[in-house]
Amino acid sequence: MLQKYHLQFKGVNVINAIRINDHLTTTGQVVAHQLKQAKQEGFKSVLNLRSPNELGFLKDEQKVVEELGLHYVNVPLKLENLNEELITKILTTLDQLPKPTVIHCAAAMRSTGIALLSVAIQEGLTPEQTLMKAKSLGFGFFEHAGVSPQLKQLFVNYLNKHTKVAVPYALSA
Repeated sequence: MLQKYHLQFKGVNVINAIRINDHLTTTGQVVAHQLKQAKQEGFKSVLNLRSPNELGFLKDEQKVVEELGLHYVNVPLKLENLNEELITKILTTLDQLPKPTVIHCAAAMRSTGIALLSVAIQEGLTPEQTLMKAKSLGFGFFEHAGVSPQLKQLFVNYLNKHTKVAVPYALSA
């Protein structure tokens, strides 16, 4: 069951942390001591969806993660460049990472969207079921002012195309 929770690493809150399931946790930007705590809590890998030129990008994150013995991958996901090919690349990368995995971006919007897509595809959820899970988490990705109707439609179209029991679903306006 998906659940929102308040994640702390070393007593420091992590931005918008959401435990999606036993294998995936999404967060906003983490810092070095939080990565160390993630290791202590049993996480095995970190998937960073931030672009190196984003404000607040942790320049030495890969070094910190790898020195901790965790797997690290950075696949920049900019909403303006989002397409089916990039989503597939990210989901394939995520599937190959040792679990449990921390997926992060700046504020957990992109990371949670990707995690929900992953879960939906693995569990054969319809877009409607996936959107209901997102709402149950308090995940407001689709209500965010910066998210366009085209992006919402890309999410739905991707699920319609790639879920095992895909049932065509259209977003209502």
